[in-house]
Amino acid sequence: MLRAKGSDGEWHFIPQDHPSARVLEKMSLTISRKLFLGYLFMALLTVLASAFALFNLQKLSAGAYNITNHHFVLMENSKQLMDILLAQESAEKKYLILRDPELEQIFWKRSVEFTEKLDETSRLKLDRRTKSAIAEVDVLHRRLKELFSEETLLAQNGHLQEAQAISDTTGRAVIDAMAMQLRDIQKNMDQAINNEMNRIASQGRAAVQMTLGLSLLSLVLGITLALIITRNISKPLKQLQKATRLIAEGNLDHKIEARRNDEIGALADSFAHMTQRLKVLEALNLDASPLTGLPGNLAIENRIEQSLAKGKLFSLCQVDLDNFKPFADQYGYAWGSEVIKEVAGLLQGYIDEMKLTDMFLGHIGGDDFVLIGDPGQVEGICKKLVVDFAGRILRYYRPEDAQKGYFIGRNRQGTVQKFPLITITAAIVTDDGSRFKNPLEMARRVAELKEYAKRMPGSNYVTEEAVERQKAAQPQNLPSSLEGSNC
Repeated sequence: MLRAKGSDGEWHFIPQDHPSARVLEKMSLTISRKLFLGYLFMALLTVLASAFALFNLQKLSAGAYNITNHHFVLMENSKQLMDILLAQESAEKKYLILRDPELEQIFWKRSVEFTEKLDETSRLKLDRRTKSAIAEVDVLHRRLKELFSEETLLAQNGHLQEAQAISDTTGRAVIDAMAMQLRDIQKNMDQAINNEMNRIASQGRAAVQMTLGLSLLSLVLGITLALIITRNISKPLKQLQKATRLIAEGNLDHKIEARRNDEIGALADSFAHMTQRLKVLEALNLDASPLTGLPGNLAIENRIEQSLAKGKLFSLCQVDLDNFKPFADQYGYAWGSEVIKEVAGLLQGYIDEMKLTDMFLGHIGGDDFVLIGDPGQVEGICKKLVVDFAGRILRYYRPEDAQKGYFIGRNRQGTVQKFPLITITAAIVTDDGSRFKNPLEMARRVAELKEYAKRMPGSNYVTEEAVERQKAAQPQNLPSSLEGSNC
């Protein structure tokens, strides 16, 4: 097969036995002989220019890969370690005030998360300075755990002031030292990214300058071939140089047009991939829930829109906690956050257990979650959720409150009253893109269905079809006899 550019400007493949192919083959041989006999020296310069350009392009591609797959990963890990450390510190301070054993468990749970993330980070390809910082953080974290164990023992024996003194002095110093090391890692990675981008830009400029110089020299011996070389090499290199500069300045919307099947095209693809990856990371950092790490509203809306456009039957399910606000007011925001993470863990666990690779799980915010996927699979998850949640939620209440099935607290008007335990409600709407024109319409419908379901006692899930049948059968008695877990 031979390839030739047609009158439409596109490349076309021609069969080897086609008459045009034989003509092209003869022409190619003739041109090769002319090039060999008349432009041997120019061809040598061209080879040198191409070799120099390809060498630099490979170096640029390696630099782009290093930024995307190493520096950013290490920076994100250090940020997560900082977040976990702050959560540990918060749990420690609250424990010394409230002396609640559950807060102690939160501290040790965060400690395990910190250790796992630190081990994951240490397995990355690190320089000597970063390895030293990671090792120092590991030593300090072990010291922090020892200090907390000492504080809990003192607090349990009634020596609260001594425990508080350890926390305010030695403990504070250890946490500050860990935070300083993590900030240094972030600062070093930020500087490394800047240096790498500057190096890429410098190499790109050098490659362009050398290639253009050799091309101008070749122009003296053959204007036609020199123009081909200039167009074939200089243009994409200039685009890459411009792209390198713009990306280094933070412009992630610049597009590189280089449809080629060589190293230049591969580098352009690498730059495009790096740009898209940076945009995805930026969007995820801005949109994802900081509490659960699940995709947020932007990703949810995009997924609904994509599902509607496919024309394939799918379900949108909104999961919401009932009586969550009184619980958070009574037990504190820390335990409220733990309940939200418990729901996220349950849902993600079902998806992993069933290996539902196409199931989408998102966190709208607060105590609201979204499932998008196959109708049967979504309903199956909801069935398990309403059953499992009733047992899981009891661990977040005091034993006496869990046993009674309610707790005493003050409402927003300051009046003391009974509040029921948290239950969970899920509402499911199914469509193939024929009813709902956009994600907002479908989201509005599932929200209406959720409000209907929340009027039913206990944990429930409802489907739109079951609710419509119930309304048709009992139009004046909406939720009284409808069992959501059977919808």
